[in-house]
Amino acid sequence: MLVNSVVIVLREVLEAALMVSVLLAVSRLLQLGTRWLVYALVLGGIGAAAYGRFINPISELFDGVGQELVNAALQYAVFAALAVTAFLTARQRGKPCAGDSMLPTFMAISVALAVTREGSEILIYVSGFVQMSDVLSSVAIGSLAGAAIGFSVGVLFYYLLLAMAPLHALLLSLVLLGLAASGMSAQATGLLIQADWIAIAGPIWDSSAIIAEDSLTGQLMYALVGYEASPSATEAGIYAASAAVMAVSVVIGWTWFSKSPND
Repeated sequence: MLVNSVVIVLREVLEAALMVSVLLAVSRLLQLGTRWLVYALVLGGIGAAAYGRFINPISELFDGVGQELVNAALQYAVFAALAVTAFLTARQRGKPCAGDSMLPTFMAISVALAVTREGSEILIYVSGFVQMSDVLSSVAIGSLAGAAIGFSVGVLFYYLLLAMAPLHALLLSLVLLGLAASGMSAQATGLLIQADWIAIAGPIWDSSAIIAEDSLTGQLMYALVGYEASPSATEAGIYAASAAVMAVSVVIGWTWFSKSPND
């Protein structure tokens, strides 16, 4: 139970922590401040608590697949918010934009939605053991350990980005946001498959013998690029299409809508 708790909580925390660390590094590079993050975490925490509180009636919606559909909607919404964030970030081309209110707004939306999704999963998981005193301590310790590892990796990524040359850090941040957003879109598609809203054939490959999904490397790759050991053709296609959308958003923002120094 201890190991399971570490893996489950790490999976949820790591994805949000890496996204927050990249967005926070972008905010630092573009001199946006951190007020948007405070608002996002507060709203995300409220959203996670509300979602966890009403999970039972939500799960009963749509013939018993309400939770999968709501989670998928949240993941697609995060993808959309990150696509706009990538566009707004690219058009700055590394120039400070302290007066730009749109970029921190979409950063906040991305984080708030992600925290709602990941935080609710953790709350639902932990609350299931509240009445089980014999395993509660193991679950609590494992959850804290998983959360600590996830936050630590996020902090490490943040400082690694800030240690790079500003323009290189910004470009790498855009790549990481693109990969993370594409992974979320593919995960959302996987949830729709679980809910039988999308029919699929079998997996197109199985790389679990090389990198297991429940390993630390697998969890890190899941958070960074949405790694799945045995994806379907539908999930792989959605991932590729989502990555293309993110790339186009960055290219258009960087080349066509970039701001002049006087803007």
